[in-house]
Amino acid sequence: MTAAPAVTMDNARPTPFHYRIAVFSAGGMLIDGYILGVLTIALPLLPTNFGMTPLWEGLVGSSALIGLFLGALTLGLLADRIGRKKLYTLDLVLFLVASVAQFFLQDALQLFLVRLVAGLAIGADYAVSPTYLAEFLPTKLRGPLLSSLAAIWRVGFLAAVVVGFLLQDMGPDAWRWILASSAVPSAVIAALRIGVPESPRWLVQQGRHAEAEAIVKRHISPDATIDDIVLRAGHGQHREPRPLRTLLSRTWRGRTFFAGFFWIAQSTPQTAIFTFLPTVFLSLGVEGGGATVLQNVFFAVGGLVGMVVINRVGRRRLLISTFWLMAFSVTALAVLPRPGATIVIVCLSLYAFIEAVAGNLQFVYPSELFPTSLRGAGTGMAAALSRIGAAFGTFVFPILLASFGIRAVMIGTVAFLVLGALVSHRMAPETGRDGLTEDDGRPHDEVERGGRVLSPE
Repeated sequence: MTAAPAVTMDNARPTPFHYRIAVFSAGGMLIDGYILGVLTIALPLLPTNFGMTPLWEGLVGSSALIGLFLGALTLGLLADRIGRKKLYTLDLVLFLVASVAQFFLQDALQLFLVRLVAGLAIGADYAVSPTYLAEFLPTKLRGPLLSSLAAIWRVGFLAAVVVGFLLQDMGPDAWRWILASSAVPSAVIAALRIGVPESPRWLVQQGRHAEAEAIVKRHISPDATIDDIVLRAGHGQHREPRPLRTLLSRTWRGRTFFAGFFWIAQSTPQTAIFTFLPTVFLSLGVEGGGATVLQNVFFAVGGLVGMVVINRVGRRRLLISTFWLMAFSVTALAVLPRPGATIVIVCLSLYAFIEAVAGNLQFVYPSELFPTSLRGAGTGMAAALSRIGAAFGTFVFPILLASFGIRAVMIGTVAFLVLGALVSHRMAPETGRDGLTEDDGRPHDEVERGGRVLSPE
């Protein structure tokens, strides 16, 4: 029996390089959250002749999510074919172009189209950043640093809200400056990502072992080897990649569905509520921007707490418990006909905090569920599926609110979160204790669920 290498990518000690690429990846997520967050403040400031009707509000609110769906699905597939490095840099250029273009918009249609392009960049980053980061990190850092992507996303969203409030008094064109302000972080992160190395795990999949080992020795440890990766990569049947067919095959379709569904169940109510948060507060009888900022503070803090607890609690237990807690947190808004301002603020702040803790799993689970040959496609597919629900929820939210009222919307939110808990109880595996899968054969033969050991299928 061959002894395991003394130093591998999975058991390596943390290095400055690990934290550096975590910062680069988190920077992309900060921009993702920022681009989505600025719309919350800019929408109410659009001029009356801009052509914003309830229909266009829904379309504009969901435009970036539609682009995210397309970008995550197509560019995630591309990342498995051409590598992580190119898209990891180029998507930031697209962020920058779309951010600057928002300053020159003239009507709702142009806003929809530019936000659609920004969504393509966000989708690419959703697929590539967690994949790239996961493939460098040792096992013990994967949970905290991958979950930091979601935490920093929330910081970006909060930063956008704060910047929006600071800029909203700049006059009739304040909304232009608010939307275009995302160009600043986009330019900074784009410059930082230039020159990053290719993923060694992806290089091994291409048979480029010497390049992979040189990168590992330079950035991880001079004593590190890739022997374990090469060995595990050799277990699968290497053929012309057909990622969509493989993701939907009998072997992987359960994980593909689960990765997309839990993300849908988390993001659909969250995205709709946060996009129209000032409107939600007004519908519940709470006035002033302070409540919006407060809830976003809880949202950001929850993401940071999630980084700390993810390894201690475990992926499966954290996911299921937070679905139940989120449903409980907004039940009062669904039951009480006229909740007071204090109840509204407490309920939505508690929901924001718990959702942020749970949402950290969105960039952890997909990266751990799929092998290297499918990781970009699988992560992109999960992000794409999640955007179907988020885009639909954001599109219909103002229509449902106008037709049925906020109480009906909250009843639907509770029901959706309960469904998420039930499906996760049935399907969620625990992935935090394993090294990353390298080949496209079966997933780990057995996973722990609820104290029992069951087949992943």
